Amino acid sequence: MAELTPLYTAEEMRAAEAGRDVDTMMQRAGAAVAEVLMRRFPDARRIALHAGGGANGGDGRIAAEILQGQGRELVDERPDVVIDALLGTGLKGEPRDETARAIEQINAGGAPVVAVDIPSGVNASTGEVAGTAIRAEVTVTMHGPKVGLAIAPGRFQAGEVVVADIGLDAGETEHRLVTPEILAEVPRRSPRDNKYTAGHVLVVGGSRGMTGAAALASRAALRADAGYVTIAAPSESLPVLETLVLEAVKRPLEQALDVAAKAQALAIGPGLGREDEARSLVRKLLAEVPLPAVVDADALFELEPGDWPAPRVLTPHEGELGRLLGRDSKEIAAHRLASVREAAERFRCVVVLKGDDSLVAAPGHGVLVCALGLPSLSTAGTGDVLTGITAAFLAKGMEPQRAAAAACAAQQLAAHEASQRSGLVASDVIEALPRALG
Repeated sequence: MAELTPLYTAEEMRAAEAGRDVDTMMQRAGAAVAEVLMRRFPDARRIALHAGGGANGGDGRIAAEILQGQGRELVDERPDVVIDALLGTGLKGEPRDETARAIEQINAGGAPVVAVDIPSGVNASTGEVAGTAIRAEVTVTMHGPKVGLAIAPGRFQAGEVVVADIGLDAGETEHRLVTPEILAEVPRRSPRDNKYTAGHVLVVGGSRGMTGAAALASRAALRADAGYVTIAAPSESLPVLETLVLEAVKRPLEQALDVAAKAQALAIGPGLGREDEARSLVRKLLAEVPLPAVVDADALFELEPGDWPAPRVLTPHEGELGRLLGRDSKEIAAHRLASVREAAERFRCVVVLKGDDSLVAAPGHGVLVCALGLPSLSTAGTGDVLTGITAAFLAKGMEPQRAAAAACAAQQLAAHEASQRSGLVASDVIEALPRALG
């Protein structure tokens, strides 16, 4: 399997640093901060340092000494650049009142900020921001990226993240950052494959007025190299779907269970609707069909944990996950890591919390964080695209958590491939998938 980038919690960093010379590490850290600041802001002459009393503050003071030696001036007012070394990776909860006021003053000052290791106020182990936090333009983080730099809301405070080598060996981490290399794990179609062995996906959805969702999921599955796609939809939707997805086979919704017997993975929910009949079908498919399934959109409505006969991958956004856990979406947004892990344990399956940082959790495993994309993915239909890609990878036999993480990477990289178009829409992402996968 592809080696993904370790994401360190505060505790994991302490373990990596154990037994190493503190003064040497601090000298290297301070030098790295000074070097990044001079490279990023070569014309900055006036530097303000805000340093706490711990090792993080020590790193900042060493950086300031080096900068003074290079002819920069340390000032209290109207700086060109601010060094934030107030709080380190050990923060839990809100900053104390005096520190919180200093953070607010720095943010209000308007000067660009270089944060040491992590922006003050961000929880390094979760990405949570309990009170106020520094808005950095650059964060120089030591040894390896921290969980809090990859997961929102912390990731939005960090700006550009630069990893500085301070001479530590790689350590064990629970969570990992997904890299494009994960796509090498996706099975490629071989000369011996036919349209069925290359992966047969059944998409269940497409009720009246929402045929586009099923069409997007189906087209995405095909562009993600599934060899065969069948759409099971209400009879009144089939004529529309015939024109939207020429390559897919169409069947009435009541035949979904029969068609599933010939498929290799299911994509349940895109445009399905929330009527009693649809919800009953979702429960039946999940309870009886021994195939991996992606569960999205309407299929997540009032979903309950079950003793399912095969892997299930749930792909909610914050609002949908909030409903599954009985919480407000704002609470999910504030505690993304904890929320997705709770959902994975409760439903005993892989859960993908979609977003700028898509979090892929599995029971008993660390979370895979995929943050390769663009804000332009925040548009209607991209969730259906992700459903189709994930189903295609499951149909090829991938392990569910890796399949979901690879699908997130493929979608996000396809958005980059298609980003030269103005007004990016979900169909643009689908068309770019073969280039991203290639």
